[in-house]
Amino acid sequence: MDNLSDALKKLKLTAADSTSDSLEGCLDCLLQALAQNNMETSEKIQESGILQTFASLLTAQSSCMAKVAHIIAEVAKNEFMRNSCVDAGLIQPLVQLLNCRDQEVLLQTGRALGNICYDSHSLQAQLVNMGVIPTLVKLLGIHSQNSALTEMCLVAFGNLAELESSKEQFASTNIAEELVKLFKKQTEHEKREMIFEVLAPLAENDIIKFQLVEAGLVECLLEIVHHTVNSDKEDEVAELKTASDLLVLLLLGDESMQKLFDGGKGSVFQRVLSWLPSNNHQLQLAGALAIANFARNDGNCIHMVDNGIVQKLMDLLDRHVDDGNVTVQHAALSALRNLAIPVVNKAKMLSVGVAEEVLKFLQSEMPPVQFKLLGTLRMLIDAQAEAAEQLGKNVKLVERLVEWCDARDHAGVMGESNRLLSALIRHSKSKDVIRTIVHSGGVKYFVTMATSEHVIMQNEALVALGLIAALELGTAEKDLENAKLIQVLHRLLSDERSAPEIKYNSMVLICAVMASEPLHKEVQNLAFLEVVSKLCSHENKTVAQQALLTEQRLAVES
Repeated sequence: MDNLSDALKKLKLTAADSTSDSLEGCLDCLLQALAQNNMETSEKIQESGILQTFASLLTAQSSCMAKVAHIIAEVAKNEFMRNSCVDAGLIQPLVQLLNCRDQEVLLQTGRALGNICYDSHSLQAQLVNMGVIPTLVKLLGIHSQNSALTEMCLVAFGNLAELESSKEQFASTNIAEELVKLFKKQTEHEKREMIFEVLAPLAENDIIKFQLVEAGLVECLLEIVHHTVNSDKEDEVAELKTASDLLVLLLLGDESMQKLFDGGKGSVFQRVLSWLPSNNHQLQLAGALAIANFARNDGNCIHMVDNGIVQKLMDLLDRHVDDGNVTVQHAALSALRNLAIPVVNKAKMLSVGVAEEVLKFLQSEMPPVQFKLLGTLRMLIDAQAEAAEQLGKNVKLVERLVEWCDARDHAGVMGESNRLLSALIRHSKSKDVIRTIVHSGGVKYFVTMATSEHVIMQNEALVALGLIAALELGTAEKDLENAKLIQVLHRLLSDERSAPEIKYNSMVLICAVMASEPLHKEVQNLAFLEVVSKLCSHENKTVAQQALLTEQRLAVES
């Protein structure tokens, strides 16, 4: 290490003459010492205070710039050296060097910046603000034949792409075009994997999604799927997953999805359809998720239902009733739920047996599957009285819904169960359905749902309770009493934060339950007249009108 100490001393003396042979020799000595014992050498460099000297060497446009950048790259491998590099003012001159033409200087500069900023979002954000992204994208285009430089750019992109602030800058470059061009040239799995690691975070941005689609990435992904689908090699199985996942991600952008759908004639859309009957679970999953993403607007949904996609999804679900592949079940149910949103699709989907297919998964113990099953049924019965009545009289279904209404560990499942239970009553308006729900113990959940933080759920609960009170008050009377309905209604009407429709439906419900003696008594015991009188001057005319009617009813009945 004596040589190292000498080299550091000499370096301080000769740094002013950036062309001297002595300077080159000192730098070679440091690189050699770093190769032998990086940490110890780095500590010596730190103690010597020579890092400040490097900043001036980098700006001197000398022949030793590559070696200086190389030394910085090596010392910055150590976490304890990174702040010292920043404090020595090395970032600015290194960023400037990215405009250099010398490929070795570029390589070592990129490595140095990458190591200094490794794992530091604030330093990476600083690089983004200094404009390194357009510079690196340009480098990738110019030096795509240089594999070391290409790799350096990809590593830098991978780190910077994780930053939200970088996406806008990436979107203003031709990064999509350059990456796709590079991807097409790769034959090695490892190189493609590196590009995938950059593409995935970039493709989270909708503008870049569309740029990647325009640049032809989807065709590359389909090619990979085609070549790896029947392989059992570990790396090819992994590549199939990465490629199909990325394709699904690209479909999350409205513009890119619509371009690939192309009115249902798009070759990508057609290819994705062929994945559903495949025997490969990953492809089945990607196919179902892709359909769910294509089904994000009414036009696409109507076209897909009219062209028999529903049957393909039902066939896929049928293959997974017993083997319980949860991800495929979840994806296929997501697709069916989305397809059921347009009004014109509901009756068509019910007529081919979608409700019956979905009910096969009623015994699933997996919350994601339960959640999608509930959402699909709720979409299907919207304004479909016959279907709502049929399902509402299905005791097994109603009992399972009541059970899930208590699933406190899974708020989504609990919320959807309440909403479906309410929808069965609201859309069927059937006494039989109400009786089935009352006998299964479902009434108390509507009263709880009326206090939800979501206005839409409060409203759905109150409308269902209004129908119960109008059609089967005698049957539900005891349950409504035990669930403390009257106290809840008093609270909703007294609360200034309650939405107008909540106040309106609460008063309608008050009038309806007066026909029950015990509930009527409870209404009399609470000061409803006072609360309702205040609402007669409510700014919402419908609320004020209902308050007048309710006030008259309360006065007559008191």
